Amino acid sequence: MIAKFAQLPLGIRLDDSATYANFIAEKNSALLTLLQSDIEPLVYIWGNAGCGKSHLLQAVCHAVAQADKRVMYLPLGAAELLSPAILEGIEDTAVVCIDDLHAIAGDSYWEEALFHFYNRLRERGGHLRVTANVSPTALPIQLADLASRLQWGVTFQLQSLDDNDKRQALQVRAQQRGFELPDEVANYLMKRLPRDMHTLFDLLNKLDVASLQAQRRLTIPFVKQWLE
Repeated sequence: MIAKFAQLPLGIRLDDSATYANFIAEKNSALLTLLQSDIEPLVYIWGNAGCGKSHLLQAVCHAVAQADKRVMYLPLGAAELLSPAILEGIEDTAVVCIDDLHAIAGDSYWEEALFHFYNRLRERGGHLRVTANVSPTALPIQLADLASRLQWGVTFQLQSLDDNDKRQALQVRAQQRGFELPDEVANYLMKRLPRDMHTLFDLLNKLDVASLQAQRRLTIPFVKQWLE
């Protein structure tokens, strides 16, 4: 359940399962420690699609909200649902999480709004957490002042999970949903589907529902039949 101080734009919701507890840190343990300590005003996280950026950013939102602090999540990948005006009047928020910043790079209205918003947030002691698909120096931001602001903070490249990590992540997610995902079934899924975690987690959720309806365990024959 979303805690009471998690603010979400209309039409946007957090994934309840996106938490620190089910984030497989491995090569990203230093980043996870930093986010949980909440000591840096600006943290910029970048990496390839499907490496877990949105999961981690939403985990930040859940943790901050559970601490009874105001937090806001802005997924700019869904920019058609948002407007730069959403940044007005939220500078008193403890933590603002902006996902997929690259989606609005080059948009002068968004860039100007973000620049002034970050200045207001910083003046009030707020924290900004940002994700993008490239580093801040490679992000095609046209407003020089905004580009420089984004380089003020701590930058982390989120390392992608290897196959063993992905299998572990799937099994942790399955365990949290109350069922077992055997190694052979996890490997079968990863060999036959796109390996980004969003796709794999989405399919796992659907398989959970299908297995409950059929009253069958997740086995390779069952999964193969369901996929076909």
